[in-house]
Amino acid sequence: MSRLTYRRPEELDAADRELLRRPVHLYRAMVNSPGMARAFLGLADQIRHRSLLDPRLRELAILQVAWTVRSAYEWSHHVRIGRLYDVSDDDLRAIVANAPDRLDPAAREVVGVAAAIAAGRDVPDAAILALREHLDEPALTELLLIASLYVGVARFLDTARIDVEEDYMAELREFPLPPA
Repeated sequence: MSRLTYRRPEELDAADRELLRRPVHLYRAMVNSPGMARAFLGLADQIRHRSLLDPRLRELAILQVAWTVRSAYEWSHHVRIGRLYDVSDDDLRAIVANAPDRLDPAAREVVGVAAAIAAGRDVPDAAILALREHLDEPALTELLLIASLYVGVARFLDTARIDVEEDYMAELREFPLPPA
């Protein structure tokens, strides 16, 4: 059960109601602080719609972070979102099985670095060098920022105990997370 109240649009000032145009639990909790919600949604919009990082690689990085930190909310949402950006069931199975060798070379490097970031481990220079074979400097920068940001989002979700919405439970049944 969430430690924060899930707000409804009618509970908000008129100027803040657009923050819930996508009324998922994460945003419904965040709007308890409209300014922070607005800033977060601006960053989320940048990541999803204007990022220079290939969308499939972006989603694989987020999925790897969610898997590593056992964030049911992020995992369920990004299984669905990832499929919109060509993340395949085979890609998901590779993450679940901790089998990056089943991924193409760029994806393999991306999930390796995302896993290290999520686990709080040092990312070796060799891993960054390997990523540079697939990503230019702006995309590499975005990858590191996105993976790091989603670790923070997962911590917020966990600490606030944000519930997975019922309509995302199908993704968790199809690709269940092991216990934390």
